[in-house]
Amino acid sequence: MNDRTNPADGTGLDGAIERVGVVGSGIMGLGIAELCAKAGLAVTVAVSSADSLARGPQRLARSLDRGLAKGRITPEQRDAALSRVEFTTTLADLADRQFVIEAVKEDEPLKLELFATLDKIVEDPEAVLATNTSSIPIVRLARATGRPEQVIGVHFFNPVPALPLVELIDSILTSSQLSARVETFVAEVLGKTVIRSPDRAGFLVNALLFPYLLSAIRMVESGIATAEVIDQGMVSGCSHPMGPLKLTDLIGLDTTVSIAEAMYEELKEPLYAPPPMLLRMVEGGLLGRKSGRGFYSYP
Repeated sequence: MNDRTNPADGTGLDGAIERVGVVGSGIMGLGIAELCAKAGLAVTVAVSSADSLARGPQRLARSLDRGLAKGRITPEQRDAALSRVEFTTTLADLADRQFVIEAVKEDEPLKLELFATLDKIVEDPEAVLATNTSSIPIVRLARATGRPEQVIGVHFFNPVPALPLVELIDSILTSSQLSARVETFVAEVLGKTVIRSPDRAGFLVNALLFPYLLSAIRMVESGIATAEVIDQGMVSGCSHPMGPLKLTDLIGLDTTVSIAEAMYEELKEPLYAPPPMLLRMVEGGLLGRKSGRGFYSYP
């Protein structure tokens, strides 16, 4: 505990967020858990299987070890961060959390069911129920709960510990007090740069990014150029840190499809429609880095 914590009940003496719950132990979920743990917060990560329960702590330790090897954290900070994170397969273990963020698969029915469940589990009526969704309008998720004013979009970017930006997305039902509280938490406690985005599919960053990614895929599909040539052109010619096809592999081709479909469903603009080549790759199990093969192969 730090000096802002009431030893009697574990709550922040100034109403500060001290206890965080994360649902999901994929790249984003573990990244958020690591970020919060390094900020001195007590973190509980809820996972969906015994396999994730076993692998989650190992993957978190490897990520912290990379930070240690690069000199970003000390051995003491690594050990302290690991000690602040616990894993569970029981959502009910999030009952006492003050800030709960979901980072599960980009699947609207799954997220709706999860928010309805969290609404019943999380005891604190002032608790923040947040989503890391990349594309689903926040108001839809908020309406799955009995406290829509406590629901907000907090969209981190991959890799979470390294990239400085977070999009905050209020729905039309989000409390202004909660929104201000979350902005302070993300900026001052987690140390991120905050921008405000509208509650529309894709929000701000992905609404700009995904037409670019999908255009690159269409160029490969039509035979204009290979993935390697397109990526080289954008890295060497436009100073992008990563080409669009390699970035799509990092995001995940299945996630790319989900985000593109959500934006196309809402906006009906052809530039958001996923190309047939992308759909066939996902149907064939070529999901990018996480499956070992996408536009590139990953041994």
